[in-house]
Amino acid sequence: MAVQIRSIEPGAIDAEAAARAVRRIKDYLMRHPDEQTIPVAGEFGEEEALVLPRDAVSLFAYILSQAAKGKGVSVIPSRAELTTQQAADLLNVSRPFLIGLLEAGTIPHRRVGRHRRVTAEDVMEYKRQDDRKRRAAADDLAALGQDLGL
Repeated sequence: MAVQIRSIEPGAIDAEAAARAVRRIKDYLMRHPDEQTIPVAGEFGEEEALVLPRDAVSLFAYILSQAAKGKGVSVIPSRAELTTQQAADLLNVSRPFLIGLLEAGTIPHRRVGRHRRVTAEDVMEYKRQDDRKRRAAADDLAALGQDLGL
């Protein structure tokens, strides 16, 4: 079964409306810290309230907070197995580059027939490690620049 990665592009949601919604959601959650389900009433109050799990409302608030900052958001199911193209897109690299990482054993994968599958967790772990290495290299370069008086 194909994994769907749902995305909202940067700027697709009105930032002001998202910011207002986040404030209202956070205020409600803070006023009702013990509620595990959150009733959501319609604008006119005529319909029965929709009842949502607290964790889903918190995730929705996070998505809206990112939208309020003008950022895009992607949602990937946990334990999802991605195609190599999906994994490459997630890392913002080419598919051939990703295949090289897989074949080098840098990112674990498995084969399904002749296709490779990569877990979203393994892709994100690689991304975290790569980001750490990049930050360390940038810090080293900045320190070297200061030592050289640049």
